[in-house]
Amino acid sequence: MIQIIASDMDGTLLNDKMTISPENAAAIKQAQAVGVHFIVSSGRQYNEIKPLIQAAGINCPMITLNGAQVFDETGKLLSSAPISSQLATKIMHFLKQQKLYFEVITSQGIYSDNRSKRIENFAELLTRINPETPFKLAVSFAAARMELMKINYTDDYFELIDTPHLRIYKIVAFSNEGKKVLDPIKDKIKKIDSLVITSSAASNLEINQINAQKGIALQKYADQLNIPMDNVMAIGDNNNDLSMIRVAGVSYAMDNAIESVKQAAKRLTVSNLQNGVAVAIQQVLKEG
Repeated sequence: MIQIIASDMDGTLLNDKMTISPENAAAIKQAQAVGVHFIVSSGRQYNEIKPLIQAAGINCPMITLNGAQVFDETGKLLSSAPISSQLATKIMHFLKQQKLYFEVITSQGIYSDNRSKRIENFAELLTRINPETPFKLAVSFAAARMELMKINYTDDYFELIDTPHLRIYKIVAFSNEGKKVLDPIKDKIKKIDSLVITSSAASNLEINQINAQKGIALQKYADQLNIPMDNVMAIGDNNNDLSMIRVAGVSYAMDNAIESVKQAAKRLTVSNLQNGVAVAIQQVLKEG
């Protein structure tokens, strides 16, 4: 019997409008009504997730930043796994040497050192999710979203290291050339101890402390509730979902998932544009 359902967001729970569909929201609430614990598991930070689930009328715990921070349904921080100052400095120096644009996600929000690059990357994401959107329109929409998201801009990332009470949880590097550029860089970063490198899209690398993984966070959450992993279900679509797909007793890959996630998952559901999360939840609820 499924007692916990963990779902990724981008490419999984969210549709092409970056919202949770009424169908997905209804299925989640149906599961919660019969006592199933639902938890969001995302590479996004808390302040990006909360408005999205609130808009759908959902209240639930959150695994954020790939597991770097875990919150209960009231917003209380349950655990965190920041990157040490020494490691963060090393990573940032390396990415600068590679001339890659990157962003730093901290306990005080997202930091960028290039506003135009930030907008360009977000526009690229929007056009990838919805190919019918003209790039110029996506840029305009992205610029407006940047204002709403309250991105912090800095001239020098290294000043963050010495900022009192600030912790670095994730560093995300981007390249529109995708794997051709990012794979060799990923291989070099992998050699640095105490780090884990995943991705939420072909155009990025997400760098976290080794314990900041969705699978580790989901395992701890289940342990706290004394629920065996056989009774845990995970749904995802991309590389940063693999750790939770592998530890869950029941796992679903979205139809739009990358091949490695489809290979690792035990089951397949329809795409995020067809309410794949709702379809998967309804299947397991029918199975009892």
